[in-house]
Amino acid sequence: MKDESAEILLVEDSPDDIDLTIEALEEGKLKNNLNVVMDGEEALAYLKKKGKFKSVPTPDLILLDLNLPKLDGREVLKEIKEDSNLRMIPVIVLTTSKADEDIMRAYDLHANCYVTKPVDFSSFVEVVKKIEGFWFSIVKLPS
Repeated sequence: MKDESAEILLVEDSPDDIDLTIEALEEGKLKNNLNVVMDGEEALAYLKKKGKFKSVPTPDLILLDLNLPKLDGREVLKEIKEDSNLRMIPVIVLTTSKADEDIMRAYDLHANCYVTKPVDFSSFVEVVKKIEGFWFSIVKLPS
């Protein structure tokens, strides 16, 4: 990972899950900037730098919930992976769904991985820290 802090986009509509993710990332060993959008339309506006998002940084990693208002995570994932300017950004589906059809659909849409959110706090924090460690310490990401 580059020396400067990592840019993470969290696409999540649950305030509780947003707070848990923030706390988990703060406990991590890496510097990162977390930006949050709460629905699928905002996610695409952010990624395409439209409107109020015209000067936001391009994320190094996207944490994407599937069940979002306005435009669900599946459609957001599909649009990201069909866009030549966005498709190289790793997308981690981070959701409560354990449904085989959701898992298969996410990978069919080229999600980089699928993680089911643990229900208890300490497990959730551990999962987010492992995601952060893997994607920013082990994996070589494009510049």
